[in-house]
Amino acid sequence: QLQLVESGGGLVQPGGSLRLSCAVSGFTKGNYAIGWFRQAPGKEREGVLCISNGGGSPYLLDSVKGRFTISRDNAKNTVYLQMDSLMPDDTAAYYCALRYFDCSPYASQYYYWGQGTQVVVSS
Repeated sequence: QLQLVESGGGLVQPGGSLRLSCAVSGFTKGNYAIGWFRQAPGKEREGVLCISNGGGSPYLLDSVKGRFTISRDNAKNTVYLQMDSLMPDDTAAYYCALRYFDCSPYASQYYYWGQGTQVVVSS
């Protein structure tokens, strides 16, 4: 059974960094993309970054350009979200999600989701 498990969230001061991980199990073959989404209290879920099987990584959110990067270790079936220069507005629950083939900015087009990891940016 396919599972996605996020880790790496926590409390960080403004300007700090965190690296989130998304470990994929039960689906080690095939062409799939992993997207990172986030949802703050009272707000809709929004796409952050995505990485395709071939390594293409389109930004889904302009406000994280230059601060967040995404990478993928296919040998470990793990995708990483490196978050630098964090701001209080980055506070949210972060989720990784899987869809077949290419990236999509739409959460509804992802079939499998992790349980989420909380990121709090506060002094």
